[in-house]
Amino acid sequence: MSSSPTAPTSTTVSSTSSASERLSLIACGALAQPAAEIAAARGWPLVVHPLPPLLHNQPQLIAGEVRALAERLLADGDRVAVGYADCGTYGALDEVCRELGLERLPGLHCYDVFAGPDRLAGFFAEQPGTYVLTDFLVRSFARTVLRELGLDRHPELRDDYFGAYTRVVWLAQEPSEELHALAAQAAGAIGLPLTVVDTGHAGLERELATLLG
Repeated sequence: MSSSPTAPTSTTVSSTSSASERLSLIACGALAQPAAEIAAARGWPLVVHPLPPLLHNQPQLIAGEVRALAERLLADGDRVAVGYADCGTYGALDEVCRELGLERLPGLHCYDVFAGPDRLAGFFAEQPGTYVLTDFLVRSFARTVLRELGLDRHPELRDDYFGAYTRVVWLAQEPSEELHALAAQAAGAIGLPLTVVDTGHAGLERELATLLG
């Protein structure tokens, strides 16, 4: 797995903005595209620097990758924020943010950003064995889940990974017939029923606005 960031994605909607007005957002690859689209639609001076989404399979690496990229951007004089929640770093990302004076998205994971922490907690209280998908995970399920866990080669391991789960909840930001079909396929691949919850991008938009100040 490569841990090198891909090329930054500029909204390019505010070409007259000065460097001090622009914000460089170091974002999880799963959030980078919707963050850039929201910023472009709102005319926000935001440049998104995505890190590979597969870092979530090795969350112990996230803080170090964020630090390395943030230090380069800060050295160039950029304003920098972090488009991650804690995301399994167990406070390591917060330590980086404290040391470098950065703000990050709130919550334990991006599901909190999309659904809201109280709503998400309700899903788990209702059924602790809830497996959560976002639009990104729906689109990439075969690659980021089945292939990464080896289930494409060893489907007999499915119950070892997912035996404790009771349902899939898809937090649908931009539901479509294609994504509905892919979500149903993903749930079927791990033998779980699917619940669809429309969230839109309001939560992410609100938190991006806060980071922009």
